[in-house]
Amino acid sequence: MKKPTILVVDDVDINREILCEMFHDYNTLQASNGQEAVDIISSNLDLISVVLLDVVMPVMNGVEVLEEMKKHKWIESIPVLLITGEATTQIERKAYRLGASDIIKKPFDAFIVKQRTMNVIELYYNKRHLEEMVALQTKVLRKQAEELQSMNDRIIDVMSTVVEFRNLESGDHVKRVKTFTNILAKYVAQEYPEYHLDKYAIDMITSAAALHDVGKIVIPDAILLKPGRLTDEEFEIMKSHTTRGCDVIDMLADIQQGEYGKVSYEICRHHHERYDGRGYPDKLKGEEIPISAQIVSVADVYDALVNERCYKAAFSTEEAYRMITNGECGTFSPKLMHCFSLAKEEFESVVNGTYGEMK
Repeated sequence: MKKPTILVVDDVDINREILCEMFHDYNTLQASNGQEAVDIISSNLDLISVVLLDVVMPVMNGVEVLEEMKKHKWIESIPVLLITGEATTQIERKAYRLGASDIIKKPFDAFIVKQRTMNVIELYYNKRHLEEMVALQTKVLRKQAEELQSMNDRIIDVMSTVVEFRNLESGDHVKRVKTFTNILAKYVAQEYPEYHLDKYAIDMITSAAALHDVGKIVIPDAILLKPGRLTDEEFEIMKSHTTRGCDVIDMLADIQQGEYGKVSYEICRHHHERYDGRGYPDKLKGEEIPISAQIVSVADVYDALVNERCYKAAFSTEEAYRMITNGECGTFSPKLMHCFSLAKEEFESVVNGTYGEMK
């Protein structure tokens, strides 16, 4: 610990000299009134280790100095010991409420004053050191989390690209679904705070949306690329992409953050569930369906409607909106449909390629 600097504040010259002599082996600064003390503190925030403060002084008294220190948050890093013979119980209480570390009554014992001062300096030094260590550790952990997230994103990009190549899609399906998901999730957060979708949750759902169809990797080409209607048996195989995709996500568990893996799993397994319980694979109903999967479900259906697929032509944005809100693509949550109506223009701008211009 570096050599402490002690600011002694007292309007009586002899009192300042006595205190400075007690701390002759440390650096000392002196102030003869409260205003002078405030000026010295403001110019030496990184230098002063502790303030020994009298209460009754001209220009600005000790309590007013404490008020200034609290106002500027200096008291959080510079401890203050009141040394006074005039303090009443009311003043002492106010001083402690303002953040004073200790109060020493005059006449004082030199040993006690010095020991209490050193104890406070050491306490604050250890506190600052701990805060610096925590800040450093937080910085390291944040960097590690960012690197892990970056790796997750790269893995997801590769896997989703593989799915799109096999599905003969344009390559932008995942990007669009993520954009639709992000737009819709923001409206859900705005309109329905009970879902607790903060920025972190929205970003996580948006990123995890890319894995919604990862299970299509294992679907045979004859079914995945079939231009006509699927047979019942083929449809059962196609539906298995939800559960088979979860198997893939389970394999990524070691490199995905716990909550991120959970949301990815929910989206992959449940993005074909419907609010009335007629979806698959688990026939979840209502709010049994995770909100992440509900959001991605609307985004996925909308993108499928407004883009050409091997089995259908593209619908207009107006027709797609009408089909979804009329329940022609299955039943969705009334809350999600309200948010979908709010997001209608933004969804259309994504399709038209003008979304960036709206932001």
